[in-house]
Amino acid sequence: MFAGMSMESIPDETAILNIRHLLEASDLAEDIFKQVNAHLARKGLLLKTGSIVDATIIAAPSSMTNASGKRDPELHQTKRGNQWHFGMKSHIGVDADSGLVHMVTTTAANEADVEKVGDLLHDREDAVWADSGYRGAQSRVKRSVQCTLRLQTA
Repeated sequence: MFAGMSMESIPDETAILNIRHLLEASDLAEDIFKQVNAHLARKGLLLKTGSIVDATIIAAPSSMTNASGKRDPELHQTKRGNQWHFGMKSHIGVDADSGLVHMVTTTAANEADVEKVGDLLHDREDAVWADSGYRGAQSRVKRSVQCTLRLQTA
């Protein structure tokens, strides 16, 4: 059971995408996420000294269309290994100590992981763990973040 839902009642990717679009249209997603993070920070559960960053593909049916009947411009295809995927990508920053998510952003699936590394850091890190998709990340962060990037191999 997660968030009061049994595994049988979890919404499919189309429903999740529709909810995401509704939250964005109402300008609620960022405010909700900030409120949750503020609550966790007050409880001492967030913003430690290390972060783990990664990205995952959110699959969507290739026939996915928006309200106007056209393919959603935010959805793209990307190749991972020898397999093609269609959808979006979720980029996530996680507190290395607690495992709690402190930053999330989404892009088209074809956006490189390293392009979003600056959005996933909270500026208090002394170390960041990432996979090889983040090579060259130090040069992508526009602000002064004094931390060590530790690339992990799978």
